[in-house]
Formats: sequence, C-alpha cells, structure tokens
Amino acid sequence: MKEIRFDKQNGLPERSDISPEDRAFMKMAIELSIENIDNGGGPFGAVIVRDGKLIATGANRVTPNNDPTAHAEVMAIRNACSRLQTFDLSGCTVYTSCEPCPMCLSALYWAGIERICYANTKRDAAAINFDDSFIYDQLRLDYDRRSIHCEHFMRDEALEAFRKWEDTVDKVEY
Repeated sequence: MKEIRFDKQNGLPERSDISPEDRAFMKMAIELSIENIDNGGGPFGAVIVRDGKLIATGANRVTPNNDPTAHAEVMAIRNACSRLQTFDLSGCTVYTSCEPCPMCLSALYWAGIERICYANTKRDAAAINFDDSFIYDQLRLDYDRRSIHCEHFMRDEALEAFRKWEDTVDKVEY
C-alpha cells in the first residue's frame, strides 16, 4: 500500500514510498531545472520515460527561444515524439520538477502520457512569480467575461475543413 503524507506547507498529499527508479528520474528532472537557469532558461526540467528507459528530456526555453510554449514538459514531449517518430506517448511517464501548468497538463493529456510525477507544486511556482492561477480562473469564466476578448464568426465556412476531415478515409486519427 502506498504511504501518503501531507506536505505541511501546501497541505497536499505527497508520496513518501518512492521507488529508486522514480527517485532517479525525478532527480534528473530536478537537475535539469537547476542547470537550465545557467543556460538562460527558467527553473523547470522534465524527463519522459517508458518501460524504465529514458526517452527524452526537456527544459524551459521560453526566453532563449522567444517561445511562450517552450515549457519543460512541452519541450520533452517534442523531443520524445521526434525520437520515437510518433505523436502517441502512451505508456510513458513524465517526471517534472514542478506541477504542470494548464498548457503543459493539456499537452500531456493530448500526448497520451500515462503518469505524471512532479516535485514542486503550483503554489511553490507562484511564490517565485510563476503563477498560473489566472488561467484556471479565466477558464471558469463565460467567454464574454474573459480578459482576452473571444469573437466567434465564419463557422459555416470553417466547417468545410471538418467535413473534409470526416470524409477522408486514409486519415491518421489522433
């Protein structure tokens, strides 16, 4: 049975019965996050593993790459998919130095990741000004109340692509 303890600072459950393999891969993600600061990136690292084998790593490259989507988990997904020549990372585990933000969490779901292991929490990230709570808040709002104005138009024209996709017999579904 898994032993669970509660992190006193955050009040969140934290595993304490960590396998040596889990500990080693998490240590790798944490080391990437620390090294990445010296390489001009943010303090985030991630590794993707399948069947106990390292598939790919990623570190936060938002500012060096001028890419707001270049978070550690997204970079690791890109590297893993490139290495495996697939968009499907079923059966993989991600070890990430920090709890994934909403974008990364969504990407991990889209990639088919089976398990997410994280060290720092989103509260820890918020404490150093990496606060993504505003995104969660925005997602709960109706479109007309969000800070980014959303406009919906030309649906009938756009549906042409969806009809073509639906009628395509040799498509690769994902």
